Amino acid sequence: MKIVHVTQPVDAGVASVVLDLATDQQARGWDVAIACPPAGWLVDRAREAEVEVHAWSARREPGVSSVAETFRLRRLLDRLDPDVVHLHSSKAGLAGRLALRGRLPTLFQPHLWSFESARGLLRLACRGWERAASRWTHQLICVSDDELVTGRAAAVHSPAAVVCNGVDTERLRPGSRVHARRRLGLHEFAPTAVCVGRLAWLKGQDQLLTAWPRVLAAVPSARLVLVGAGPMGRAWRETHPIAGDGSVLWQGHEHRTADFYTAADVVVLPSRAEGMALVPLEAMASGRPVVAFDVGGVRQSLWDAGAVVPAGDIAALAAGIASRLADPALAISEGLRARRRAEELFDRCRMGEQTAVLVEKLVDDRSRG
Repeated sequence: MKIVHVTQPVDAGVASVVLDLATDQQARGWDVAIACPPAGWLVDRAREAEVEVHAWSARREPGVSSVAETFRLRRLLDRLDPDVVHLHSSKAGLAGRLALRGRLPTLFQPHLWSFESARGLLRLACRGWERAASRWTHQLICVSDDELVTGRAAAVHSPAAVVCNGVDTERLRPGSRVHARRRLGLHEFAPTAVCVGRLAWLKGQDQLLTAWPRVLAAVPSARLVLVGAGPMGRAWRETHPIAGDGSVLWQGHEHRTADFYTAADVVVLPSRAEGMALVPLEAMASGRPVVAFDVGGVRQSLWDAGAVVPAGDIAALAAGIASRLADPALAISEGLRARRRAEELFDRCRMGEQTAVLVEKLVDDRSRG
């Protein structure tokens, strides 16, 4: 079996899933390659794992450059001549399906539909594209039930399956908050909420900042730790009224995310949209409760391992955070349930096995046809 994974994101959640699938498939004896932009976290980790990496330059946003990106990807795939191509996220889904047009068995994994992150006329155009591209998608893989329902509502009718995201439950384990806070230089005993993610409009940290004064009113000693960097970071730090408060700590881009989960009393996901975010799963594997807006995949992830509040409800978000910072017993009991749930349902080995079954079936069916 020769498989090529194609992705534009080379960091954060999509890159983690690509790497986990590639290493799982390599361990199965498959011939695995990744096509992606030439620098980033994914490139470095893939090479460390001895997974073949091929440079495919592509921008995050669609535009005139997408034409050249499509031609470059077509030439690369022609040269690699894989048995199956697995496209991850919107840009690879666009360029890959235009390049292949059904010539090779093609899996597409949106990791969040393109039309959910777009606005205005672009949103309508993205819905139309996803519907039209269904005919070149031999297997759609959705990361949550919500993502599949959203796709079907947009008239995306490709054969589909749900394979929930998975995380490394061996590396991510419950640990000592005090020890983690010492390693990170955080206050050892302050009630601490942690938010991990790219500082971008879709990830919604501005909504969390707006909620934070309400949390402080209920728990005056609370601390908020924002872990990540991104296009909105500077604007939020300079213009949001609470951004410069001493209770808000901006950590920037960090590789020590496991320590930040361990340091937390509660982890917050204030996203405006998701397919199935990895942050709640990583927090759960670390034995920490999560408070999150009710966006794609969140209820399926958390269940009773935290609080799911209506999307955009700032007061409810603040109340969910404050109640767990003020009541350590509640946070601990939810954290124990979170760990069990992560082990049983969201381990990366389960994700790898389910994906491998779909790939093998697709190739077998196509060869018979």
